[in-house]
Amino acid sequence: ARREKDNDQKNGDQTLRQETRQQKIRRMSSPPSLLMVNAFIGTAGYKKLYQELGYTVITEWSDRKAISQVRKNPLDVIVADFYHQTDFRDRLSNLESLLAAVQNSPNTRILVFYEAAHQSVLDKVRARLRIDAAITLPVQEAQLRATLQAWLENRPVDLPDVSKNT
Repeated sequence: ARREKDNDQKNGDQTLRQETRQQKIRRMSSPPSLLMVNAFIGTAGYKKLYQELGYTVITEWSDRKAISQVRKNPLDVIVADFYHQTDFRDRLSNLESLLAAVQNSPNTRILVFYEAAHQSVLDKVRARLRIDAAITLPVQEAQLRATLQAWLENRPVDLPDVSKNT
């Protein structure tokens, strides 16, 4: 009876791994997704660049809608404006809720645009929450392109494990 229970558990674990592998393969066969969170209209001008690189671009204008998007769909990249206002009572920046929502998604890369004057606040937020890259405004398009291209080239590819099928 114990051997049957162990076999059932192994089969269940293997099925779970196969489903996860199939989900990853499905995700990897689709174009990479990029969520553009625009707090300022100035950063919206890069949508064409994102599309040229091969990203499917989703645009949100509010942090709440962006958080909803993060919870619904796995994303490859999030690009967002970072800013600090002294009248924020319970937080340092506009992005902390969004950053917290994406911390459990290690395959999602986070890129923020920020004003150089906000560097010290950005450093404090980065000490607590993951931000993969930060680019000062005005954005240098070559730097943006290089960052996103590098992420595309290092995008995880999960191939089926054929050794177990033999």
